[in-house]
Amino acid sequence: MSEHSVIHDIGYQRYTGPRLGRAYAARSLFEHGVRVAFGLGRSAKAKIFPWIVIGLVTSLAVIVVAVKAQSGEMILTYQDLPSTASVLVMVFLAVVAPELVSRDLRNQTLPLYFSRPIRRSDYALAKLAALTTAVWLLMAGPQLLMFLGSAFSAADTAGVAAEARGMLGGWVIATCYALVFSSLAILIASIASRRAFAAGAIVVVFMITSPVVGLLAVLGKGGALSQIAPMFSPFSLPEGVRSWLFDTSIPIGPYGPLYGLMTVLLVAGCTLLLLLRYRKVSL
Repeated sequence: MSEHSVIHDIGYQRYTGPRLGRAYAARSLFEHGVRVAFGLGRSAKAKIFPWIVIGLVTSLAVIVVAVKAQSGEMILTYQDLPSTASVLVMVFLAVVAPELVSRDLRNQTLPLYFSRPIRRSDYALAKLAALTTAVWLLMAGPQLLMFLGSAFSAADTAGVAAEARGMLGGWVIATCYALVFSSLAILIASIASRRAFAAGAIVVVFMITSPVVGLLAVLGKGGALSQIAPMFSPFSLPEGVRSWLFDTSIPIGPYGPLYGLMTVLLVAGCTLLLLLRYRKVSL
């Protein structure tokens, strides 16, 4: 060191606090993902679209409550709401899923996440869990609103209990929709680094399956093929599970357990492919 060199103390110190570790990092990534899905903590522009969708889905519940208060008739059941709002949920996913994963791929910020202590699998599962939770809340919140409105107008505790059972059944179907939709959407979004491409791919994959189901149903002519056809679309697969669990009017014949198995395989397969995607992603 020369005689003119000077050491300046600018206040940097070693961190001596607790090391919160991998679980804390994964939980923080999950919480951040849920906030991103709803635009919380972000600019007003980022909040516009998610809350428009939330407003539209919530308006369905408000209409149902208002009609029941006037006429006593439930025009939309708790279990019907996920199916009725499924297109809105798909559009929500087409915007939110790329926001969760494509931006990190585009901006090449993954090395910052994977430096330490979080692992690639933690990142993928935290993003999937955040998206699934956001989608579930998108449907379960209006169902809860429907319950509160119907419970206040119930004649007795038996009526309130019946509404609670209906809401819980609706939450089961909402969970099925959230798992199927989210696992498929985030897998598609993880492949494209450009958000516009990822959003378009999600819409195409979801929408192209509906004509396939319709064609198979026509070819089946009410037979076995038409009864299993709905399992080939993410829009109708959860409805097949609903028919199996709650004996609704959707004609699936004796193939209810097959719908349940197909749902598990789809979610598990998409999750496995997502993990493999981030295991191979270049940094």
